[in-house]
Amino acid sequence: VQLQASGGGLVQAGGSLRLSCAASGATFSNPTMGWFRQTPGKERTFVAAIRWSERNTAYADFAKGRFTVSRDNAKSTVYLQMNSLTPEDTAVYYCAATPRLILSRMRDGSAYNYWGQGTLVTVSS
Repeated sequence: VQLQASGGGLVQAGGSLRLSCAASGATFSNPTMGWFRQTPGKERTFVAAIRWSERNTAYADFAKGRFTVSRDNAKSTVYLQMNSLTPEDTAVYYCAATPRLILSRMRDGSAYNYWGQGTLVTVSS
């Protein structure tokens, strides 16, 4: 499975970005796909995730109400719509995929088998 993340860039505080993650190669029928982020010197943290078929979603507390994860089955793509961005959201954002996870493990990065290359989001104040 190959994951290609895109959509990062420079945005002013209060602005929005939509990240995309396109999956290709060998696929599985009902993956869980997640978004994580990482800043220099810090651990990777969970942002949001979605279970493909059921469309169950999970969000980090900081993402609730501002970020929305969704998927497009026809395009094998998962999206992360990010609104009301703040400088604290500046990070490299990674998408990840794995066969279906139980809800309690969707936030666990170690549960994901496949990772994209990351896309940089920079929010200026």
